[in-house]
Amino acid sequence: MEITSYQNADRIVVAIDCIIFGFDKEQLKLLLIKRDFEPERGHWSLMGGFLKGCEHLHQGAHRILYDLTGLKNIYLEQLHAFGEVTRDPVERTLSVAHYALIDIEAHAFELSEDYSASWFPIQELPDLIFDHNDMLKAALDRLQYKASHEAIGFELLPDKFTLPELQKLYECIYGRPLDKRNFRRRILSMDVLINTGEKEKSSSKKGAYLYTFDQSKFNKLQREGQNMDLNLY
Repeated sequence: MEITSYQNADRIVVAIDCIIFGFDKEQLKLLLIKRDFEPERGHWSLMGGFLKGCEHLHQGAHRILYDLTGLKNIYLEQLHAFGEVTRDPVERTLSVAHYALIDIEAHAFELSEDYSASWFPIQELPDLIFDHNDMLKAALDRLQYKASHEAIGFELLPDKFTLPELQKLYECIYGRPLDKRNFRRRILSMDVLINTGEKEKSSSKKGAYLYTFDQSKFNKLQREGQNMDLNLY
C-alpha cells in the first residue's frame, strides 16, 4: 500500500538560526538584527528564517545567511538543534542553529542594511529573544574547543595578519589574556604560518611582520594525525 502522507503526525515548523561571529582586530563580535515581525518585534535576534520544503538544511542555512547579509562563501557549520516545546509562543518550532565566522573588515560592504543589522562586542550584548542566548553559549563553546584543535580561527582574520592580531583573536575567543612568549612559541612551532617579509606599521614605528596561514602545511599535519593543539581549551 502506498503511503502519500503522514496524516497522524503533528505539524512542526523548522527554523534555522545563524550565530555570526566577526573579528575586527580588536574584539570578537556578534551580528544581530532587530526582529521585524511579531512576536518580539523590534527586539534583538540572531539572524534566522524558515526552512523551505525543497531544501536540505545546509542549503537553507546558506540561503538565509545570504538573504539577510549578502554574505556567501564563508565558514558555516551546523551546531545543534533546539526543540523545547515552548521555545516559540506562536507555533511548535524546531530550530537548527548554525554558526558562521567572518573577517568584519573584509565583508563590511556586503552586509544588508534592510534588517537593522548591527555588530555587538561579545561582552556587551543586548537581551536576545527566545532561546538565542542558549544558542550563543553553545556556539561559543564549540568555537573555543575547535579553535584550539583546528584552523577555524583563521577564518576570522584577513589573509595577512600580525602575530599580535592572532594572539588578540585567541584572547577574545577565550576571554582571557595569554602569555605572549608561550603563545608565539607554540604557534610558530607548528610551522603553519608564512612570514611574508612585509610589515604592518600603523601601530608602531618598528612594525610587526605580516603572516599568512599555510593551508597545505596544516593539511599535512592532519594527515599525520596532528592538529593545532594550542592547549588553550
